[in-house]
Amino acid sequence: MSAESTPDPAIPGPGQSRPTGPGHRGKGRRRRPRTGRRKALLVAAWSAAGIVVLGGTGAGFLYFKLNGNLTSVDIDAALGADRPEKADNGSENILVLGSDTRSGGNKKLGGGTDDGTARSDTAMIVHVYKGHKKASVVSIPRDTLIDRPDCTDTDGTDHPAADGVMFNSAYSTGAACAVKTVESISGLRMDHYLEVDFSGFQNLIDDLGGVEVTTTEDIKDPDSHLDLRAGTHRLDGEQALGLVRTRHGVGDGSDLGRIQLQQAFVKALVDQVKDIGLLGNPKKLYDIADTATKTVTTDSDLGSVNSLMSFATGLKGIGPDKMHMVTMPVVYDPADPNRVLLEKTKADQVWTALKNDRPIPKSATEGTATGEAKGVVNTGE
Repeated sequence: MSAESTPDPAIPGPGQSRPTGPGHRGKGRRRRPRTGRRKALLVAAWSAAGIVVLGGTGAGFLYFKLNGNLTSVDIDAALGADRPEKADNGSENILVLGSDTRSGGNKKLGGGTDDGTARSDTAMIVHVYKGHKKASVVSIPRDTLIDRPDCTDTDGTDHPAADGVMFNSAYSTGAACAVKTVESISGLRMDHYLEVDFSGFQNLIDDLGGVEVTTTEDIKDPDSHLDLRAGTHRLDGEQALGLVRTRHGVGDGSDLGRIQLQQAFVKALVDQVKDIGLLGNPKKLYDIADTATKTVTTDSDLGSVNSLMSFATGLKGIGPDKMHMVTMPVVYDPADPNRVLLEKTKADQVWTALKNDRPIPKSATEGTATGEAKGVVNTGE
């Protein structure tokens, strides 16, 4: 079925990598927004993971096509009422995970073991402040040793509590249990859940036409297939994925250094997404929408195109200059330098600030373990 055969043109820019015709709203079409300007789909992509959501207007065949791409999980039903309270001031917390699944399209992307299991290479708590004009992002190191609570996941599987395990292991217990683990660490209610898989992230960067970054030193990591000389580069999907996953090619080779690269890349991505000229390229616009909706798994409240569009529209004013990015306060484990431990006193400063919708104080991250890759990727700020 061709998109041209659909009479409803409400979604701008349909078109697909397969040869399907565009069912677009051209200059001569009758429907126009009251403002006299056409609305475009807003693709807000925050990291490896970071966060990829879709905003705009749409209905008809293309709406159902995009809606059918989405995967969602009912976290609220799985976790029940024994959770932190929702904020009543309009602020929101979103848990964003980048999926390290070793199956399907992710097998060929390198790194890790090819056992089909799921792990998270990227975990971020995104706190959107009241008014949705700014955000704080707290990266959670995957190598942090934590006490994981018992949990029943969305498929009904029971997972017993476990003490002193890597945070990364929480992801393998499923989305709901990952949320419960983060809530138990932070005391913050996660209002939404977004998971981005590796192969989808790579495709999305390619659909966007790449992302430009400047590296201040050479980065070479055969594990993540990344080989960059110092200088300015427009990274394609494979290179971007390599950058947000590399840990041995730069700095001290730690997960903390990788987080610093991820945070710099997320800011570059958010900065460039808003400047992409898509109104004149309906096929590219639809390709991005199609890839984005295939890439994410969401909580059930965001499990429709309309919900994602509304959510994304509420975030469109948050540029990289309005994002404060930190790493959860940790210290190196004296018993194992490859693991880190939560620095509870300083972490409590972070959680208290976010719970009260206040900026994270500088003192919360002073003197904590941070890695050695800060400034290696320069986004021009």
